[in-house]
Amino acid sequence: MKKVLVTGATGFIGNYVIHELLKNNYHVIATSVSSEKARQKDWYKAVSYIPFNLKAVSEKKNYYSLFNSPDLLIHLAWEGLPNYKESFHLTENLPKQFAFLQNLVQHGLTDVTITGTCFEYGMQEGCLSEDLPSMPSNSYAIAKNKLRVLLNELDSNIPFQLKWARLFYMYGQGQNPNSLLSQLQLALDRGDNVFNMSPGDQLRDYLPVEKVAEYIVRIATQTDNTGIINCCSGVPVTVKQLVENYLADKGKSIELNLGYFPYSDLEPRNFWGDIKKLKSIG
Repeated sequence: MKKVLVTGATGFIGNYVIHELLKNNYHVIATSVSSEKARQKDWYKAVSYIPFNLKAVSEKKNYYSLFNSPDLLIHLAWEGLPNYKESFHLTENLPKQFAFLQNLVQHGLTDVTITGTCFEYGMQEGCLSEDLPSMPSNSYAIAKNKLRVLLNELDSNIPFQLKWARLFYMYGQGQNPNSLLSQLQLALDRGDNVFNMSPGDQLRDYLPVEKVAEYIVRIATQTDNTGIINCCSGVPVTVKQLVENYLADKGKSIELNLGYFPYSDLEPRNFWGDIKKLKSIG
């Protein structure tokens, strides 16, 4: 039975990734900062849990050994989201992330999957394929992209498999309370008559988090496709349509105050992912 180390285990995506791995009979080694939070998860007794804080990373330790010599890594941990513009992504997160991953590889890890972000494409519009140049424009995306570049450089000296699952948008139970659908549900729970939102005509690429977790595990546990792999639906949908679909699914109605908030300056107006590479993974 292959051993899979999952960092960021108690996060929104991590929770679903662990369930997907257990469903497929992998031995899961889970890690996160808070043991207390991990003990509250229904998967806690089914995994090997080892608490770890990336802020404490040290080059003097052997993390590959500490985490029981995993066969592969699914690295989800990243602090400080959704504060995408803050400089700590570059000054604090990036060096600690690379030091941790470099340590694992130097001590024997040969198969690494890391979640990236569609923000690495920057302000490019339309259907975005993996062979497009990375043009990140916020601190978080710049740091993520730099991490990928550093790992590619490491790979040229110490060969290992690197799969970069570039995430687009997702939704589901447990997502950030400030996210669009969380705010919509809060408005419904309060009995609000009106829901304020952006113009809603922007095209985005959305997936339920359960499907995202399935794709991440599929990407991580295969060896034929490496490098950047878009992890998304490949189907553009307007933000307004996403909201209307959610309301229809819940059997609820609320007046949408379109245009109350301006378009985001973090992303282009219309973009979605090309999934040809993802579809090639069995």
